[in-house]
Amino acid sequence: MTENHKPLNFALIGAAGYIAPRHMKAIKDTGNQLVCALDPYDGVGIIDSYFPNADFFIEPERFDRHLDKLRRSAISENKDDNRKVDYVSICSPNYMHDSHIRLALRNDAHAICEKPIVLNPWNLDALYEIENETGKKVYTILQLRLHPAIKTLRNQIQNGPKDKIYDLDLTYITSRGKWYARSWKGDKSKSGGIATNIGVHFFDMLTWVFGDVKENIVHVLSENRSAGLLKLESANIRWFLSLAVNDIPEDILNKGIRTYRSLIMDDQNIEFSDGFTDLHTEVYREIIAGRGFGLLDAKKSINIVYHIRNNQPVGLQGDYHPMLKTLNI
Repeated sequence: MTENHKPLNFALIGAAGYIAPRHMKAIKDTGNQLVCALDPYDGVGIIDSYFPNADFFIEPERFDRHLDKLRRSAISENKDDNRKVDYVSICSPNYMHDSHIRLALRNDAHAICEKPIVLNPWNLDALYEIENETGKKVYTILQLRLHPAIKTLRNQIQNGPKDKIYDLDLTYITSRGKWYARSWKGDKSKSGGIATNIGVHFFDMLTWVFGDVKENIVHVLSENRSAGLLKLESANIRWFLSLAVNDIPEDILNKGIRTYRSLIMDDQNIEFSDGFTDLHTEVYREIIAGRGFGLLDAKKSINIVYHIRNNQPVGLQGDYHPMLKTLNI
């Protein structure tokens, strides 16, 4: 797909990661070009499927220098090879996002960062200051806001009774092997834990649809499971996140499916599984058009997950997710 604009130049940090190909595809589908990429792991042959001429670095220092050289070449007399980077896409481990966003802004480029954009609320405040200093923007990937089913749900809530409190159950089980605990994702100081690593975009979506947080109760918090009750302005949401394959309903697991996603509102199933992985290109289009999701958009969900991982769970009391009744917790 070719977009009707002069191609923009992108750099990518975290080229070997699981999510990186979606960013490469989004860059290509929006008619832009990837000029360089960084990853300490050099198994990045996937780049050839999208941008085989992109420069590649395994050392961040040399990557940083390269961005600086491209920036300086753009303001020199020789503009024939102007490859100054306009955007840096960040797909690195969660705990490195803050530093890599700063690297992008320092090199006079906008940042597009995977979720969670940062781990701690105060990191957002610092980045907001750097935005103002540099004149560059920090964007994040909150693709569920662009999902047709979620947009329809939001319109339904906004046009519904103003004083109604909806009851929802959110369930997301995405099974992971033994590698997960040994990787940075299994280290809470690096990933933020399960609620941050796999749940932050759901919490963003829920606050986008149902409003600000009134109460955030945590029932269960472990390496593989997390559950709680999130009370928003117009909804009470019992949520359950899990990495354990045995938590997947048996009829689903018997089909060989190792991921289960469910959102039920007042006994009505909100189906948003289809198209869930195809929204990065739409997010990129919004960013390039100046309508991307920024630091302030991410703030509510970052506050929610920070509270979850830093508060003592109350156990199975009160109004908790119904699946917890059948699990050995």
